[in-house]
Amino acid sequence: QVQLVESGGGLAQPGESLTLSCAASGFTFSDSAMSWARQTVGKGFEWVSGILENGDSFYDDSVKGRFTISRDNDQNKLYLRINNLKFEDTGVYYCGKSRWWTGVSGAVEWEHDAWGQGTQVTVSS
Repeated sequence: QVQLVESGGGLAQPGESLTLSCAASGFTFSDSAMSWARQTVGKGFEWVSGILENGDSFYDDSVKGRFTISRDNDQNKLYLRINNLKFEDTGVYYCGKSRWWTGVSGAVEWEHDAWGQGTQVTVSS
């Protein structure tokens, strides 16, 4: 079955950086789009970034420029680099196995088949 295990969270100060990792198993990783989402106090559960099978990446406007998603298909791993951490980045970050299609507007649409258990990121001074 699909297993997604996130790691790399922790306590950081504003302005610092963190890299989250997700180890995937139980499916052909290279054949799947993947996503990161987070649960925060301010916004609830929100998708923040996705990456297609070919490596094309997408971001929510709220994190564009600070978050970088990447994947290593040889290692079956997904990453999320968060730069210039802000207090509002505090929350639980989830890795997801995703599907995508192009909507009528031409934008990429996402659905998610599974999420991991999450890793806590706390930004505090």
